[in-house]
Amino acid sequence: MSEQTSQISATAKRRHLIDRWSVGALIIAALVLMPILAVVWFAVTPTDNIWPHLLRTTLPRYLSNTLILMGSVGLITAAVGAGAAWLVVMYRFPGRQWLQWALLMPLAVPAYVGAYALVDLLEYAGPVQTTLRELFGWTRPTDYWFPAIRTRWAAVLVLSASLYPYVYLLARAAFREQSGAGYEVARALGVGPLRRFWRVGLPLARPAIAAGCAVAMMETVNDFGTVDYFAVQTLTTGIFTTWLQGGNLGGAAQISILVLGLIVLLVTLEKISRRRSRFFTSARGQRPVEAVALTGFGKWIATLACMIPLTLGFILPVVVLSSHAFNAGQWVDPGLIRAFTHTLVVGGIAAVLTVIGGVLMVYGVRLSGKSLPRLLMPVTAIGYAAPGAVLGLGILVPLAVFDNKLADGVLALTGWDPGLLLTGTAAALVIAYVVRFFGIAQGAADAALGRVSPSLPMAARSLGQTAGGVLKQIYLPLVRASIGSTLLLVFVDCVKELPATLLLRPFNYNTLATRVHEKASLENLTQAAPAALVITLVGLFAVALLARANR
Repeated sequence: MSEQTSQISATAKRRHLIDRWSVGALIIAALVLMPILAVVWFAVTPTDNIWPHLLRTTLPRYLSNTLILMGSVGLITAAVGAGAAWLVVMYRFPGRQWLQWALLMPLAVPAYVGAYALVDLLEYAGPVQTTLRELFGWTRPTDYWFPAIRTRWAAVLVLSASLYPYVYLLARAAFREQSGAGYEVARALGVGPLRRFWRVGLPLARPAIAAGCAVAMMETVNDFGTVDYFAVQTLTTGIFTTWLQGGNLGGAAQISILVLGLIVLLVTLEKISRRRSRFFTSARGQRPVEAVALTGFGKWIATLACMIPLTLGFILPVVVLSSHAFNAGQWVDPGLIRAFTHTLVVGGIAAVLTVIGGVLMVYGVRLSGKSLPRLLMPVTAIGYAAPGAVLGLGILVPLAVFDNKLADGVLALTGWDPGLLLTGTAAALVIAYVVRFFGIAQGAADAALGRVSPSLPMAARSLGQTAGGVLKQIYLPLVRASIGSTLLLVFVDCVKELPATLLLRPFNYNTLATRVHEKASLENLTQAAPAALVITLVGLFAVALLARANR
């Protein structure tokens, strides 16, 4: 009887632990989803409904520019990313060994940094036009024609050069995983290289290419620095204009809902497009794709084709910025040092909290076994799809309300007014980064914990180890490398994030990203260049991780 009582007691204790982890997972999910829900609330309950005015005036222009940018960037990144991936997987040509990794490097350069470098190179006072005037003796702008730089199509070029690696990375993996037998059969039937790409390679890699395009298009919607610098009015710039210049929170929230709707539509279409696609390969006896050596002029065309996007997306920005940074002696500027310190502190804290939250949520969902946390876990990844401007809007106002309530409570209890403790401080940035990049940490934690054999934690629990002890003693040592890589990736994204930082940063509080934007907006690329190079250097660490993981 006593043994049965002890078993019932142990079962009750286990259920209590499960409930505690389940509640913890629900709390984390609620905190991550709160900004999105706040934006929805502001949109449906505006103080001054200017939606009809937006529909008649600026909204069509915002929407059309956004759709044109999304469509153009999607098409170009698909063509460039898939084409480069096909070349480095299927053929051998000069430089192929280092180009297959170097093609990832544009991910280290934020698009807005590439925009500043392109304008500096090609504008009227830049080195290209200056050299042309000296060579041909031109003295006035009317003496010659040169394409306008700050245009929508220049923004498309810069964004495409920065974002094509998303497609390239996934397409390269898809091409490498295909069986070489299919290509050998096609070649034996007389199918040429171009037709093999269209009839064999592309259909099999289409899901991966579509997923990469979806990410590139989502990043295009999120972009603020590039389109603002090129004076292209998009939905994201409309949020800034309506809220900060027009002072209308409801109108900005309504534009934000439209942005979220575009993102949801994009993700849904991408999933529907490959819903009925089924591709299976046999692991036993599958021959890998063997690269064919190109000869003659064709091998140099392949090298050139891969060098063009690499040059536009990485080499050109780095060279232009380096020419400014190392000729000006700006590296000891106190403003740069403060921005670097702010970035390190805020980004580091946000990365640690994001990864801890992701691990705890995934572990709590796995431990609880309840349906609600399991259903909510994928939804928490919406923060990564939501543009930073939308999250900034959903965080700032609720945070201000909470801050005021907290200050009023402290004042009522103690007679001391603490003021606003969170609003107007770096804490708002930390919250925004955690929400924005929680999907990365959650996905990485789910994959890492899923690779641990279930027998190990079961054995630990049978030996009396608690749930927390199993996480600490079993899971964390085994997934330490994956967690460390995720920590670095989240930190790099925090360093590059611009829209949310511009909205939420305290007064006179710069990060590296906002310093670059601020100085470049004043046409002072000399002072912007060092911070931009630091961001690029940090981004290269993430690219190195990606290259190592995809060997």
